[in-house]
This record gives sequence, C-alpha cells and structure tokens, in this order.
Amino acid sequence: MKADLHVHTSYSYDSISSPQQIVKTTLEKGIDCIAICDHGKVKGAEETARAALNKPILVIPGIEIKSRQGDIVGLNIKNIIPNNLSARETILAIKKQGGLAVIPHSFGFTCSFKGDLEGLVDIVDAIEVLNANIFKKDNQKALEFSKKHNLAFTAGSDAHSPELIGRAYLEIPGQNLSIEQVLKAIKSKQVKVLGQEINIFEKGIAFLKRSWAKINHILIKKH
Repeated sequence: MKADLHVHTSYSYDSISSPQQIVKTTLEKGIDCIAICDHGKVKGAEETARAALNKPILVIPGIEIKSRQGDIVGLNIKNIIPNNLSARETILAIKKQGGLAVIPHSFGFTCSFKGDLEGLVDIVDAIEVLNANIFKKDNQKALEFSKKHNLAFTAGSDAHSPELIGRAYLEIPGQNLSIEQVLKAIKSKQVKVLGQEINIFEKGIAFLKRSWAKINHILIKKH
C-alpha cells in the first residue's frame, strides 16, 4: 500500500485542492491511502472521505495543529484540537482521541519546530522524515533525529495543490488495510519511505499557488 500521509484540501487557508480533485488525482497516481491534515480543521477530511466512498482509497482523517512551539500533525483525528497549546498539551490531546502524533517538517528552513524537540521524544509517536516540499538536507536532519531517538517515521507530499500528491509516501506491506493497520505498521516501523523532494522550479510554483490560496481565503472571508 502506498500512503501519502500529509495532504491539504482547500479547507486549509493555503491550499487550492478540493476534496474531489484530491480523490481524482490520488486514483490517477496509484496512491492507495492519503491522510488529510488541514490546518486546524477536520471538514476537509470528512468531505474527502465522502468523495472516496466506493473507491479504492483509504482516507485517514487528520489535522495539522499550530502549537506554541511548532506544527504537529495528528493522524486519525476526528475532532478539532485548538491551536496555541504547548507542544506537549497538543500531543496529549491527539493521543486522547486515539490518534498518532507526528512532528512534520521539523527542520524545514521556514517551518521548523522551534521548541525542544528532544524534550518530546518520550511522548511523540513519529517524525516526518520525508516532506516533499522542503529541502533534502532538512529531511536528512529529521531522518537522523528519528534514528538517534529510535522513533517511528512517516512521509508525505505536504501537497497544497493536486499535482503534488504522491511525491513522497510510505510503502506499507499489504493491501486494503484499515486505518488501525496503517498506524500499527508505522508504530512498528514496518514501512519504507519512498519519493523525493520537489525541485526548485516546482517549489516556486507551489509557493505561488499557496500565496494565491491565502489571498483567495482572505477575500472570501471579507464577503
């Protein structure tokens, strides 16, 4: 099973991907599983799951939360977790829902985790070691950190537009797995990281699309 565990829908303020577009592109690219991790919202995951009904795609509901120290992804989360909690409080809130707490793009140039990451290794579940939207050297730092602390790991495109879906993903043994089976495979490290970072040109295009999404989001809110 190919699982892209970091995808944003247009319910995120910086994404242009509708849930329907995400499902269509996921099918076209042969990705079997996606985790919808919108910023502070869960409606996008709900709508994507509806769009994927009767289709060979497993949709994992998730959320990306802005803690006081940095972003934290919760996988298998169905209820909103507020922003601006401490990182430890955020992780505990994820676990209270039975979710998997992941630190994404932890060493990213513009989106790094600002807190004491080593102080969280006792409770965090996994580190995102391949994020297609950041630089290779920053992903390498995350991989080294996960190895140093014997942590589980994930991978995802961090796609904010449909064409980037599947650029980074986990390969998980088996097919037609449940959410619980996917999370269990991650925790036991029975997964393989595949894909690669997008190039500089693609990064520029992605930046423009995220900027347009932000402007459009502001305009919609004004009306």
